[in-house]
Amino acid sequence: MKAAWYEKNGSARETLIVGELPTPEPGPGEVRVKISVSGVNPSDVKSRRGRPLNAPRIIPHSDAGGVIDAVGPGVSASRIGERVWIWNGQWQRPMGTAAEYIALPEAQAVTLPDNCDFAAAACLGIPALTAYEAVRLLGDIQGKTILLIGAASSVAHYAAQFAALKGAKIIGTVSSDEKARHALAAGVNETINYKTEPVAQRVKEMTGQRGVDAIIDMDFSSTVNLVREGALIPHGKIVCYGSNSMDDVLIPFRPMLMNSMQLLFFLVYDLTAEQRQEGLAEIGKLLASGRLTHTIGARYSLDDIAAAHEAVEGGRVMGNVVVDIG
Repeated sequence: MKAAWYEKNGSARETLIVGELPTPEPGPGEVRVKISVSGVNPSDVKSRRGRPLNAPRIIPHSDAGGVIDAVGPGVSASRIGERVWIWNGQWQRPMGTAAEYIALPEAQAVTLPDNCDFAAAACLGIPALTAYEAVRLLGDIQGKTILLIGAASSVAHYAAQFAALKGAKIIGTVSSDEKARHALAAGVNETINYKTEPVAQRVKEMTGQRGVDAIIDMDFSSTVNLVREGALIPHGKIVCYGSNSMDDVLIPFRPMLMNSMQLLFFLVYDLTAEQRQEGLAEIGKLLASGRLTHTIGARYSLDDIAAAHEAVEGGRVMGNVVVDIG
């Protein structure tokens, strides 16, 4: 099969190799998926750049859309021919979705409705599931105001839709007028340009000096400062799924304690079985009913995978970056 892989950490053009590898066979409880489109996420490029390899060769990427073409022992043959989307394809294993085929546990190949194409399928495993869990952790948000950090990002594109469907008002931070338009189209009600406006001050102005009920946060290292500046109400929640700095971050303990605030972290790769099943079920319903919109920001061929990784690293693409496999 044709695939892309790397054997050492480094830049995309220094490390990514495109060539032929043996086609995998599905083992017990596994399916083999013929991949049509593979999704590229920030975690994929971070892993390639600096995460120690757990095998001599790593085929990157966790997300994809394709068709099951073979099944292993214990899996119903009725699944052959099923259109699916994949989650955690390369999590804690060396063979990801940047290849013509992948074999993995059948639960990680989720039925894809006919009205959803494979490019959209490649956006679901990390972006949509992260967004769903972030909104789920907030509980009942009907009529509440949510601050969505990085509102033009691929995760926020789905988080805005999920929060709007639950009846929340959404304020989103952006860095340009173009990104503001993108966020508003996804369901954000108002935007703040964090490069030109004081975010906490604008939040208070937009909420009658009250502050927001919750923050969905992609960069804890900087967003935690909004607590010090009064952007979050007492008993408010911060749901965090990432940080630009992985070093220790000073938490404003006193204001958080005295105002009974909640800080909730999660890693999308490590959801509990119950959390994951709820997310898969709800996303499946929304996909089938056509209530989710998807944004493909850039598409590349497998031969051009280095450029796809560079596009994600550059951070200039609005929407998901995907690689066409077959």
